[in-house]
Amino acid sequence: MARIHYSEIEGRSGAYLALLAVLGALVLGGLGAAWYMEHNGHYVTGMSNRIVWGMPHVFAIFLIVAASGVLNVASIASVFGRDLYKPLARLSGLLAVTLLAGGLAVLVLDLGRPERLIVAMTHYNFKSIFAWNIFLYTGFYAIVAVYLWTMFERRMNDYSRPAGLVAFVWRLVLTTGTGSIFGFLVAREPYNSALLAPMFIIMSFSFGLAIFVLVLMAACKWTGRALGDVVLNRLRNLLGVFVAAVLYFAAIHHLTNLYIARQHDVERFFLWEGGIYTALFWLGQVLIGGVVPLALLFGTASRRAFAAAAVCVIAGGLAQLYVLIIGGQAYPQMMFPEKEVASSFFDGVVAAYAPSLPEAALGVGGMALALVLTAVALKVLPFLPKSLADGDVGGAAA
Repeated sequence: MARIHYSEIEGRSGAYLALLAVLGALVLGGLGAAWYMEHNGHYVTGMSNRIVWGMPHVFAIFLIVAASGVLNVASIASVFGRDLYKPLARLSGLLAVTLLAGGLAVLVLDLGRPERLIVAMTHYNFKSIFAWNIFLYTGFYAIVAVYLWTMFERRMNDYSRPAGLVAFVWRLVLTTGTGSIFGFLVAREPYNSALLAPMFIIMSFSFGLAIFVLVLMAACKWTGRALGDVVLNRLRNLLGVFVAAVLYFAAIHHLTNLYIARQHDVERFFLWEGGIYTALFWLGQVLIGGVVPLALLFGTASRRAFAAAAVCVIAGGLAQLYVLIIGGQAYPQMMFPEKEVASSFFDGVVAAYAPSLPEAALGVGGMALALVLTAVALKVLPFLPKSLADGDVGGAAA
């Protein structure tokens, strides 16, 4: 097999500068939205004292989960020894870092008092899963940085496998921690489930690979680099498996709740009577995020269909997290189980929430930030192979 050679993108074309300009405008829009919410208070958003995690958290969790999953491509190459994926490992590591940066940026700016982040970084309550995640996120950055170093530095190539193994284990722990944020909230009936941790792991594989595919296809097309069918077909089959697995875990999650008598009201809310949450579950998560991508992935070999499937997976993933995060808060919290409670504070009433423009702008700004960092990094360092033609893949990376 031919050796794979990498190079930076030229980054001098008008299209590249226009891309940076558009993404930069979205980032500035997100910063402006954060300033607006910080200056006026969160009452200008759709959030309330019942819905404290709004649309920005949907985008933030999506990006954080996808950051973990996108590294799966590099893990397949170094940990499981699949040579076909080795030329893709550098881009996989880059996206893991940039997506996490975008997600954490949204998370920090949505705190309401972002300047108090230093308190969270210096005072730890180790009974809180949030404190654990501070170490998981910073550790992820350090480990992926070392992992990328072993790929770039020829003298360190022999250490790529052990570094990849550490990164593989760490990202599984990180995604488990993210899922456990919700699974450990036993006071919230829609969240309280041990299945959320493994479900977040398989969600990360699906979301991350969908983003990776779109970035890879766009980068190769816009820079005139060959991208053969061998690589795309392997990625197509892999994405199909992950999408099917997400549907499987979602089905098991809801079937488990239906088996538990005290969870019947929760399932009735999400599956039948939840209004926007029911619509997003069936039309967004199941249809657009699951059924349609599977039909596109296995029904045709078209590259456009593959890209459309990846877009559907991302849209379905956002819908899934919206239903889980916001719908889980909107469902009336049972303060005193098996007791009848009556008061003037909306007991038993579904909380109202309508996303505001600043919230959406902040979330989109986080995604744009991840893409800006990716585009700049591709110009500065050789993350992309010069060719991924069928005859050039499968050998050792150079």
